[in-house]
Amino acid sequence: MGPREILIILLIVLLLFGAPKLPQLARSLGQSLRILKDETSSLTDDKKSESDNDKPATSSSDEPRDGQK
Repeated sequence: MGPREILIILLIVLLLFGAPKLPQLARSLGQSLRILKDETSSLTDDKKSESDNDKPATSSSDEPRDGQK
């Protein structure tokens, strides 16, 4: 998108919402994006922890028992 398209979009938003509501609109948009970012990062953290738990542990049959040394 070029500068003309962005300017046209901003003018349309200004006409639709009016100047007094723009700061509130921007604030709510920022909060929504922050919540989305937090949720996606928690999902990726959950996936990482699940993949760490799925790794096979060393089996006890590989280690010698006390009586078999």
